[in-house]
Amino acid sequence: MRKRKLELEYPLTARKPDLLWQLLSTDHGLERWLADRVVEKDGVMSLTWGNPWGEHHTLKARILERQKNSHIRFQWVDEEEDAYWEMRLSQSELTEELCLCVVDYTMAEDLENLHELWDGNMDRLHQSSGF
Repeated sequence: MRKRKLELEYPLTARKPDLLWQLLSTDHGLERWLADRVVEKDGVMSLTWGNPWGEHHTLKARILERQKNSHIRFQWVDEEEDAYWEMRLSQSELTEELCLCVVDYTMAEDLENLHELWDGNMDRLHQSSGF
């Protein structure tokens, strides 16, 4: 069964992408808001939720593309399809405000859950950075 594409856009209070880019594209940045532990090695991010020495869940995502202050695209290592997940920065020409555009894929019955997951991720990003 093919996965469905989910596209989300979140307005941000940041005006310049440099600091925000660090939160989106580095293991230390992602660890502040996306997962409890993130380690990058050889173009693969290992994301762990929960206690790494106790009950936890770890997924590995290969970095497919990374363009500074623009976007980062990942694919889960165990993913069979051409699905990916991406975080892209865009800037409004009118307000000059930044937006984070997220693309992710999931089964049709899980679209709402995935949307809620990204909403929660964005809440944590805002709480940890003020963006």
